[in-house]
Amino acid sequence: MTRSLHRILALAATFWLAACAAPAPPAEGLFDDTLFAPPAQPVDAGAVFALSDAMRRYLDEDLAREVRRKGARAALIDALYAPDRLRLDYDAQRTRSAAEAFEARSGNCLSLVIMSAALARHLGLPVQFHSVHTDAGWGRSGDLLVSSGHVNLTLRHPGGDERMRFDIAEAMLIDFEPPQPGQKQYSRGITEATLLAMYMNNRAAESLAAGAVDDAYWFARAAIAADATFLRARNTLAVVYQRRGAFAQAARVLEQLLALEPANVAVLSNLANAYTKQGRADDAAAVQRRLARIEPEPPYHFFQLGLDAMQRRDYARAKAMFEKEIERAAYHHEFHFGLALASYGLGDVKEARRQLGLAMQASTRAAERELYAGKLERLKALRLQ
Repeated sequence: MTRSLHRILALAATFWLAACAAPAPPAEGLFDDTLFAPPAQPVDAGAVFALSDAMRRYLDEDLAREVRRKGARAALIDALYAPDRLRLDYDAQRTRSAAEAFEARSGNCLSLVIMSAALARHLGLPVQFHSVHTDAGWGRSGDLLVSSGHVNLTLRHPGGDERMRFDIAEAMLIDFEPPQPGQKQYSRGITEATLLAMYMNNRAAESLAAGAVDDAYWFARAAIAADATFLRARNTLAVVYQRRGAFAQAARVLEQLLALEPANVAVLSNLANAYTKQGRADDAAAVQRRLARIEPEPPYHFFQLGLDAMQRRDYARAKAMFEKEIERAAYHHEFHFGLALASYGLGDVKEARRQLGLAMQASTRAAERELYAGKLERLKALRLQ
């Protein structure tokens, strides 16, 4: 099932307050290029927002009449959301550049925001990017924690005052993955440099997931080069080092990051892992105690307990643990899938079908949705209540 795109129109009169930027943290000592082969393809920051010939033709020819009739901003909004126009699909399988997202007519929120911004700028429309944090912002890469996020953008009026965050009269907020009902959201404006760092960081994480550790390193390096204040990329770099078996380098990066963010749960968890791999048991235990004081039950804690119970075929215990994790993150597909398996183990096929449906709805990757859909169809074929 393809997640449909939604349109959000927002009116606001919030003034943009200029402030002195904090100095970027130093990057000295973070990189060890000697551990990694060159990337399979050049990591080109300039290509991320670049328009393809097909995009230019679409804007200058296909969309030109609509631009003249209703204005550039309204024409672009209709093109992005109308079912008979670009027909964009949300798919978090891979982060794409503007040109790649346009060609595929799909992408995750970051890809679609980058594509939309590139189209908007060609039409002379100013854009403002936003980083959106939700109450379910953690993911995993193996036994390591990574943080996840969401972005959207605002199209400002071409003649609007740059000192204002939104145009008062007709501000338009474009969000390709609106929050689920009841999900908390926190938003802040970010620069193009930060968005570029997010793109590179995503590509690093995706390369890691594909086993391309060398590529992951160069993307993480490019993320830090794009915006040294985007600290999430440093955690990703540390994960890359751990995947390469360079635990001393990983610990050094994490120690520097911890000095900047001493209560960062993902950093503490990954640092404890790095110390353990180095045989530094006392240091690892100290970090674990520090982590327990900050968050006694870290992300994925109950999920892991549920997996352990599933291996023992203790389905009742597994069900209880997956339910606890869902209480903390209601829209995480892995948790619902685990609960579906536990329910099936207990003989509750009806609940297993319901949880599989929720897992499918919560997933942002086409391959996962297809997997859950297939399992759901097999369960439906049982015709059990």
